[in-house]
Amino acid sequence: MAKKWICMVAAVTMLIFVLSACSGGSKTSNEGAAPAAEPATTGGAGAGSSTEQYGDTGGLKLPLVDKPTTIKFMLSSNSAKIGDDKLIVQELEKRTGIKVEFQTYSPQTYQDKLKVVVASGKLPDIFIGLKPAELKKIGQQKGVVAINEYADMLPNFSKLYLQENNWVIKSFGDEKGNIYTWPIYDLNRDVNHGFLYRKDIFDKNGIKEWTNTEEFYQALKKLKEIYPDSYPYASKGLANIFRDWSFGWGIGNGDNYPAYYDEKDGTWKYATVQPEHKDMLDFMKKLYNEGLMDPEFLTDTQDSWTTKMTTDKSFVTWDWIGRLDLFYNQVKDKNPDYDLRYANPVGPTGHVRTLPKVSDFSIAVANNKNKEAALKLLDYLTSPSGGELMTVGVEGVNFEWGQDGRPVYPELKDLPLVDIGVLEDRYGMWLEGAYLRPDKRSVYYKFSEKEQEAQDKIMKEDKREPMDPILNFTDDEISTMAELQTSLQKAAEEFNAKYILDKSYGDAQFENFKKQIAKQGLDDLMKIYNDAQKRYDAAK
Repeated sequence: MAKKWICMVAAVTMLIFVLSACSGGSKTSNEGAAPAAEPATTGGAGAGSSTEQYGDTGGLKLPLVDKPTTIKFMLSSNSAKIGDDKLIVQELEKRTGIKVEFQTYSPQTYQDKLKVVVASGKLPDIFIGLKPAELKKIGQQKGVVAINEYADMLPNFSKLYLQENNWVIKSFGDEKGNIYTWPIYDLNRDVNHGFLYRKDIFDKNGIKEWTNTEEFYQALKKLKEIYPDSYPYASKGLANIFRDWSFGWGIGNGDNYPAYYDEKDGTWKYATVQPEHKDMLDFMKKLYNEGLMDPEFLTDTQDSWTTKMTTDKSFVTWDWIGRLDLFYNQVKDKNPDYDLRYANPVGPTGHVRTLPKVSDFSIAVANNKNKEAALKLLDYLTSPSGGELMTVGVEGVNFEWGQDGRPVYPELKDLPLVDIGVLEDRYGMWLEGAYLRPDKRSVYYKFSEKEQEAQDKIMKEDKREPMDPILNFTDDEISTMAELQTSLQKAAEEFNAKYILDKSYGDAQFENFKKQIAKQGLDDLMKIYNDAQKRYDAAK
């Protein structure tokens, strides 16, 4: 499943020093730029290719270059070396005239390798995964290009991120309005997580799926009566349970939680001190005290949780929709009636999280002699044509369209499952950082019957919380936040646990906690968020 990069920890001042010594190029000058890949010495620039035969390029003309060009592209991959034998490498050169040399490293070693490469100043033409603040610093030192300065030659970037989603530069750019990261468009599924329940157990015992929080409670209570040795609700998310449930109480945020944006008054708040959060804790406490929630809900392991959810120990949980079929396949031989299904949300809002339409993986282009070719390559990958190539393939070569409008891969017909990992390994497709506009016809979006039910259950009435603004913080704000966020979140999680587990905790303890956490700098943190929101609102 596609994932977002873990940000590397590096000495920013050292990076700036090194890069400032070996960069300094501009839009028209490459003097002093980081070393570039040498142009290919053989082959033509997209010989025999034409724009029309490759579908919708968004206005780009193919080939992209008028002489042989090699682009070095550094990214992470679980697959073996993505060499010249891979379909994607061959097809990209055929269409664009650019030979892409994918420099791949395992996810386990990638960040360490990236740290060394960046510190050396010898940047590959395209690379992925720097911490946003570090990337901005390097961009301001001219080590990587400000993509917006080249918008006139990038029709797909311009359409998606300057016109249709003009908040992107406000959220991902620097204080001067320059953006150094190339976003990814429309990667996320609409619904990917939520409450799951054992429909076979519910049906067997005449229990209807809940439609509100009280019905959820009554269902768990009934299950406890029938299965007294069970704990109907189990969790493996540790302290993330508070974030995962928070959307149902209207105080959720996926990336900044416990900070969240309150649409009612247009301000950022801290979830843990809100009355809605206390209501959620009171409900959890009730479940815990009545034996309806697994006592290990804050500490359970993946293996232990799996055992509970695949036997008669637990029947409701919160997780990824892929688990619906995964668990069934694990137990179907012993329990062919096992039926895990996606459930309605819990909480007064009846909502789940909205996943972002635009994602930032910190994909950057080095400021060197290959920068324009590299930018055009990324723009092609952002077009519908490029998206189809990287996530569906080449029609008539490695796939054909099936009757359901989905790709069929004849060479892979004997495999039990064709997923994005298989396509990456066999063809070089679905390389993280090289898919910039995934095609929704891809296998990644081919839902099983249970997964489609999850999509329909939420999307038919759009039971999703509004998407919070993606804020852009200054260097000083980031520094202050780093000092405050960890200690505040630790204090919040410790209080959450005590409130639920200690029967003596109630209103008085909650009020005391609010006073104590305020002394730890909570107001200072929320001022940073709201100052950033004011800048966001004021920006055009």
